[in-house]
Amino acid sequence: MNAEVRRLVSERAGYCCEYCGISQREAGWSRFHVEHIVARQHKGGDSFENLCLCCQHCNLHKGPNLSGIDPVTGLMTRLFHPRQDVWEVHFSAVGLEIIGCTPLGRATVEVLAMNSLKRIELRRRLRADGV
Repeated sequence: MNAEVRRLVSERAGYCCEYCGISQREAGWSRFHVEHIVARQHKGGDSFENLCLCCQHCNLHKGPNLSGIDPVTGLMTRLFHPRQDVWEVHFSAVGLEIIGCTPLGRATVEVLAMNSLKRIELRRRLRADGV
């Protein structure tokens, strides 16, 4: 990934993880990844439209996954796609948690472990610091 592509992807994302919303500034201790939304192993290419900015936590949990199980319905559903879906339709921030509002949102919250204890604690620290 060249520096220009990284810069363009980061700018488009407002320097925030396109899954959980944490900003690179808030998590300055961790360099964000330019992630393939559809992994190369699933024939996802290197096009600008298949790339997103992703914090290390979300990227490592997402891996090459394209789907997950909605914990409410028990049905398999695709994961959130930052180029095709609107975050506010599928998620809401309630207190320190990210809540999935749709099957897609709930499956994504589960697969990406968006409300793991470490993520909740990070959000608590950031809020206490006024970030």
